[in-house]
Amino acid sequence: MAKQRKKKTLKKVSKKKVPKKVLKKVPKRTQKRKKMKLSITETTYKELLRKKQRLTKKEAKQLSDSMYVKYCKCLQSFEYSNEKKGYPICMNSVYKRRNIQPPKNASKRCNIFFHKKT
Repeated sequence: MAKQRKKKTLKKVSKKKVPKKVLKKVPKRTQKRKKMKLSITETTYKELLRKKQRLTKKEAKQLSDSMYVKYCKCLQSFEYSNEKKGYPICMNSVYKRRNIQPPKNASKRCNIFFHKKT
């Protein structure tokens, strides 16, 4: 008899109506916007630049991320001032003077990562 009672309770639970709110489709998640903010302080940034040859993987990633943010900020400032020659100036000031190879498609990726409108 105990088996029959369990079956009846299972049937009652399965027959309950599901509210329409639960059945609504959940929208697809878009890529979260990254903040254009340095992940490290200025002092640690300068220290990492000084010892750029002997960096650990974590330090190298922090340095590359912070340089990329600085580069994107520089490009953004040129876009707001309506000057067309921002790309080479920012590239020189952030990457070339420090003898560091810039990432590929750096200016296009700024728009993707930080959702800037050009």
